[in-house]
Amino acid sequence: MEKSSDYIVVGGGASGCALTNKLLNADQSVTLIEAGYSHHNFLLDAPAGFFKLVNDSKYATYHKTNPQKHLGNRENIVPQGNVLGGGTSINAQVYMRGREEDYNEWNDILRVNNDNVKWDWETVLSYFKEMENNSRLKNKYHNNTGKLKVSDSPYVDPLSYDFVESVASLGVDKTTDFNGEHQRGVGLYQFMNRNGKRSSAAYAFLEPELKNPLLSLFLRTSVKEIIIENEKAIGVIIENAEGKEEKIFANKEIILASGSFITPKILMLSGIGDEEELSKFSIKCKNNLSGVGKNLMDHPECPLIAKANGKYGYYKQGDGWRMLKNGLEFILFGSGRVNSTGVEAGAFVNPLNPNDLSYIQAFFVPGIYMNSDTIGVIDDDYGMSITTVMTKPKSRGYVKLKSSNFKDQPEIELNLLKHEDDLKMMMAGQRFFLEALKQGPLSKKVERIIIPNTDNLTDENLEKHCRRFVRTNYHPSGTAKMGADNDKMSVLDSKLRVRGINNLRVCDLSAMPNINSGNTSAPAMMLGLRCGDFLTNSNTIN
Repeated sequence: MEKSSDYIVVGGGASGCALTNKLLNADQSVTLIEAGYSHHNFLLDAPAGFFKLVNDSKYATYHKTNPQKHLGNRENIVPQGNVLGGGTSINAQVYMRGREEDYNEWNDILRVNNDNVKWDWETVLSYFKEMENNSRLKNKYHNNTGKLKVSDSPYVDPLSYDFVESVASLGVDKTTDFNGEHQRGVGLYQFMNRNGKRSSAAYAFLEPELKNPLLSLFLRTSVKEIIIENEKAIGVIIENAEGKEEKIFANKEIILASGSFITPKILMLSGIGDEEELSKFSIKCKNNLSGVGKNLMDHPECPLIAKANGKYGYYKQGDGWRMLKNGLEFILFGSGRVNSTGVEAGAFVNPLNPNDLSYIQAFFVPGIYMNSDTIGVIDDDYGMSITTVMTKPKSRGYVKLKSSNFKDQPEIELNLLKHEDDLKMMMAGQRFFLEALKQGPLSKKVERIIIPNTDNLTDENLEKHCRRFVRTNYHPSGTAKMGADNDKMSVLDSKLRVRGINNLRVCDLSAMPNINSGNTSAPAMMLGLRCGDFLTNSNTIN
């Protein structure tokens, strides 16, 4: 018997969950196909639990880039969610939308299109407010009746308050809302959780619908290709959890929401992409769209790490008797350190022009943040870390096929800090926040700065440090971008429709023309909700 539904959503991450909810609420039948696992896991739910999973977990797929020649042939590892909710189920839960100028820029790019729709700040703000259930804020920028729970951190380490004061001493205004009128400032982040439990896209949008008879959910299931007949997407070929191949058909449309690495891979395996590239793998080109897989963007981050002169922060709080104490306090009373994601404070600044738009985001961690780049290089100890993130990178990379086998991961050229302007801004951001470690209350708790070596921190040495330690901020975007009708690299029109193929759309971060300033989970959910409205409020076709 042929399996079918009104819509097929490929990918159960942030955008896919939001889209599925929107379609089900419109009484449309949906087949949701997710390659990963269920989101039901205590360590995923607890705010601090992701630290136990961040470096090695079945809930993430660890993509490896090509050796980056400009980074001394380093290979960057880019984890992506392998679980319902995608990144929102495994990340640090920071709730960030981006700034008004990001979306007005999208609108300027897309407004020249035929049959265009608005993507300006006023338009997308309505979707951010629609999703949001904020525990503290309700005003022109915020809402408290949505499905996504957004809250202040119930526990904040004293070092995080010291960070805020130290950065403020450099002339940066304090803020209580990075998602309000202005993004620039220093303060405490808000998070996608409530009462000690993560509010992922899976919990917010999918959990209430799991028993909905209109939903058919496939886990641990991969899409091999999209079935296309007469320039129309009609179904998908999948390999299910048992390793069996099936076909599922869509009565209306198919929407890709598999992220900026896998969405272009599926398009290319289905014959949609650069004809010359596809021919290398004997894939018949059904639509020559040279922009598929191009325009890859990500936020690069570089660390500053200092050793503390006392027992400050979260060091050893996840080990031995301290772990038992903190766990019991959390389970019995819902209080204590387990309520923290460990990334409580941050800032948005422009170190080159303080009064201009911010181009550096900072995350403060009350501990030495150990990852694949620092393990074995420095000792874990009492300390603190600041990561500086370049929010509007000019560097661009790409995603290509490695083979015609759907099980093979794609080839990824990330090109972090490849553009000289990105490197210049990152170095300025590093110097700015090095000063924060030397000013105000933080200066009284720093024994010495470990990374970078500040004994002879010339521009040349700082550049070497940035190239040695730059890594992804886990926000790959733009590989199937919306664009102007006359842009040959545009994959989607302004309604997220794949150009030249009917009944096929993309609603994840790969649709971004340019990356937003800040974390990307909320924008991904906005894209899913917006796509849902395109599908349910009109009968538009290509």
